[in-house]
Order: sequence, then structure tokens, then C-alpha cells
Amino acid sequence: MQSFQLSFEPKLIFMKVAVVGATGLVGTKMLEVLEEQNFPVTELIPVASEQSVGKIIEWKNRSWKVVSMADAIAARPAIALFSAGGNTSLEWAPKFAEAGITVIDNSSAWRMDPSKKLIVPEINAETLTADDKIIANPNCSTIQMVMVLQPLHQLYKVKRVVVSTYQSVTGTGKKAVDQLMNERSGKEGEMAYRYAIDLNLIPQIDVFMENGYTKEEMKMVNETKKIMGDDSISVTATCVRVPVMGGHSESVNIEFERAPDLDEVRRALSTVPGITLMDEPSSFEYPMPLIHAHNSDQVFVGRLRLDESNINSINCWIVSDNLRKGAATNAVQIANYLLRSGLTKA
Repeated sequence: MQSFQLSFEPKLIFMKVAVVGATGLVGTKMLEVLEEQNFPVTELIPVASEQSVGKIIEWKNRSWKVVSMADAIAARPAIALFSAGGNTSLEWAPKFAEAGITVIDNSSAWRMDPSKKLIVPEINAETLTADDKIIANPNCSTIQMVMVLQPLHQLYKVKRVVVSTYQSVTGTGKKAVDQLMNERSGKEGEMAYRYAIDLNLIPQIDVFMENGYTKEEMKMVNETKKIMGDDSISVTATCVRVPVMGGHSESVNIEFERAPDLDEVRRALSTVPGITLMDEPSSFEYPMPLIHAHNSDQVFVGRLRLDESNINSINCWIVSDNLRKGAATNAVQIANYLLRSGLTKA
């Protein structure tokens, strides 16, 4: 797996960057990550819904006016980071691309399009070319899982994955966060979910498909194969929304083609950039979303143990901030790679 230095030296070239959906949860995180990583932005072009056009946002001690999609295209940014939903992306990403703007899209609109790359930079950034004008950012739950799977796949070859997710309300958006906080304080308010989420679990994320799985579950199945470039990997998923802030958690059972050595697994994971191993049961060390993942770009893994029912399998627990590595940070890492590799210019 590759290592990525996200920050830039001031001497490097600067560029115009558009953030589409700049006022949403993920868009706001994209702005935070761009600033934290010193991404070389000379002009920020924040884009939001028509109702927000003309509003002012503050970024890097400056005021920036929110503009329309058409005005953003006319400004000719080098890169547009999209986080405005699938329908918006389907309509507008091709128009940005036709204008020569490289789109990095956080929605599910383009992920399984065979003509579009689905990128986790540590795994498959090298497949990108200058001709890739619409690049898909994977599902948040998929990103953190494949970050752990890939180095182990190189060691033992992954045969089958069984994953159950515990996904934060932040994955739904501000409306869901508000619902949780309203319920917790006993206030009436708009519902993001069909049911109460406080003190509850909802075993449905996205719509149900004909096979009985939800769209979120099938994203994990299909995106894992595409990112890792191996259709032979079997994946089955159960995705659950939980009343949690700070990130998504996953219980993952991984079956390999041969018996793994747990010490070798730990050594492999502990040396991967972007992964933090937290696996000391004797001192109660294991990853948790609010305590460890929140506002971190790392993928945390712990509770590593051999599967006593299958000699070729292990169990593990994976946690990551779904708004950061699961969305905003991964998108900025892709932009970083494009710039460093000369695949896009100011």
C-alpha cells in the first residue's frame, strides 16, 4: 500500500478548487481538510443549492460567496469536490468534466460505472490518468474496510468477508444528527428516519433491493470487489444505523485461502500508513468511534483474533470517522495525488 503526504509546501503551484455542497456536513469537512492539509488553493469556489447562492462562508480567514453550478463551471476550477447527492452529480458532474474540470464525487452516482475509477488512494491511485475527469469516492463503510483488507489480501488472499456495520447518524446528514439530539433532549422535530434513533438501532441503511439486502449493503459488496480489483472475493454485509457520533464501526470476519498467523497480521497492519492498530485486550485497548476516530483521518483496527470455527479466518473490529477518511479526507487525498502526479494542472 502507498504512503501519502497530504500537506503541500508553499512553493508548489496554487489552483482554483470548487467544493460542491459546501454547506453540508461532508462539504464542510472537505473545507476543513483542505485547510488542515494546506492544499494549494488560490481561489475557493463554494457551491450550494440555489437557496444558498449569495450566502457568505468563512474559510482560511477570508469570506467567500456561494455561487451557482453554472457560475462555478464558468470560473474554470482545476478540481471540483462534489458532495451534493447522486442526482446532482448525475446532472452536473458531466458538465464540469466537459469543461475540463476534474470532478471527485462523493455520491454513489458513478461508483459502479465501468468507465469511472473508484479510488482509495492507498490502494489503487496508480490506476488514475489525466483522462479521468469524473472520479468516484467510495462509500464510507467500504473505504475503512478495504484499507484493512488490502494488506491482508496481499499476504493470504482474501476469500470471503462477512461484515456487520454500526453506522453513525452523521452518515445520513445534519437532519439525522438533529433528530438524535432532539430525541435525546425530549424536543419535537423533523424526522430523518422512519423510527426513533435514540436508544434504538435501525437495521436499514438506504432502500431495500429485490434480493432483500439494502442498497448500502450491496455497495459494500460491489465496491470492495472493484476497488481491490478481484471479483473472486465474496462479501456479505448487514448495515445498521446506531445512535452514535464520531464514526462508523464494523465487525468483520475475514476468510483467507490459507491459515493466517495472527502475529504476522498485526505486523502487517501496524506498518500500513493510514491504519492505527489498537489491539491490547489486557489493557482494554480497542478502537471506539467517539473516543478515537472522531476528527481523525486514521482507520483504527483492533479486537484481532483467530476464528475458532474456521482455521483460515480472523475476526476484527474496524473504526473510522465516516466524514473524514470515509468521505472528505479520501477525496482530498485523491486531489493530492492528481496534483503531485501531474494529472491535473491549475
